[in-house]
Amino acid sequence: MLADWLAFPLLGGLLMIQTAIISRLTLLSGSGDLILLALIAWALHERVRSALVWVLAGGLLVGWVSGMPLLLPLIGYGLVVALARMIRRQVWQIPLLAMLFVTFWGTLIYHALTIVVLQFSGSPLPWESALTHVTLPSLFLNIVLAFPVYALFNDLANWLYPETVVKNA
Repeated sequence: MLADWLAFPLLGGLLMIQTAIISRLTLLSGSGDLILLALIAWALHERVRSALVWVLAGGLLVGWVSGMPLLLPLIGYGLVVALARMIRRQVWQIPLLAMLFVTFWGTLIYHALTIVVLQFSGSPLPWESALTHVTLPSLFLNIVLAFPVYALFNDLANWLYPETVVKNA
């Protein structure tokens, strides 16, 4: 329950770091997505019970700050967290590998949704240019940032959901 209440302030702080610092550290036109990485790391932790509140908090915050329709981050982050939860059930022995796998596919899913929404809204954005100048550099930056974000959110989840030890009498 405490973890659900911490979603808005923690993701809000990450969003401030993302908009103030990470968005300035670009590679071509791509930048890292701390909210996406935080949601993936949170969803991959084995003791986290629900990631839905975190998806809603992250989606609403990003939708409020960005110029995209509000449903885009909600749907995009929801799909990525669903992928992370599915992978967690399948590859739970290697969480860091799962983090990299979901970061790779999650970045591609989120950017593909964004490109489709921009094209339907009338933006003259060619797929090739968006892929080579935004998506692939963002993918590289997200994979580099995945390691520290995973470590931070793994520690946070361990603190919020301590392991219970059952002693036999």
